[in-house]
Amino acid sequence: MSAHQRALINIYQTLLTAFGPQNWWPANTPEEVLFGTILAQNTTWRNAESAIDALRSADKLSFRAIYHMDLHELAALVKPARFLNQKAKTLKLFSTFFGNGYGFDLDRLRRVELWTLRERLLNLYRIGPETADSILLYALEKPIFVVDAYTRRLFSSHGFVKQNDSYDSIQKFFMDNLPKDVPMYNEFHALIVRTGADYCKPRPLCHNCPLSSCGNIT
Repeated sequence: MSAHQRALINIYQTLLTAFGPQNWWPANTPEEVLFGTILAQNTTWRNAESAIDALRSADKLSFRAIYHMDLHELAALVKPARFLNQKAKTLKLFSTFFGNGYGFDLDRLRRVELWTLRERLLNLYRIGPETADSILLYALEKPIFVVDAYTRRLFSSHGFVKQNDSYDSIQKFFMDNLPKDVPMYNEFHALIVRTGADYCKPRPLCHNCPLSSCGNIT
């Protein structure tokens, strides 16, 4: 085991001990996870959850329903998640991709090879790497590590990556140094977000962070 592998496992175990399992992604069904990954873009989870609740109350929380919806009606329902017109368009175009290509069948979507499906997702309107990988990991249970702003901030501060490294290079660092394990990728990313939200603030609270007890983790 390399030094980076040992360090990442140590960080993972330290955060898991400190915070416990995070039970991500919060949703009732895999399809609801898909909604959450799109609606959570550039907003808080609370806002995304409010939009999901509005869709559920209107009996529109399925991509089959979205496929047949008027765009303006959809935008009104997802307004709590902000950027309502963009997110409504993203949901509509994803429903077209999902329905026309896979018959709204998540099992058919899961059977597509990981990197082939990732490329197809990235070709969709406003689906960037973080959203695509969240869909792949959390909704489809494919072994891919999600990178977000907290991942970049936390691991650049500890010297594993650089702040201006590309998304793909940071992702490669994690996937080269961790087992290809869906539950671990899921839990590790959730723990990073928890750590970032609690401690990696504009004024970092490093002295209280669980990782301060790890010593020289690099």
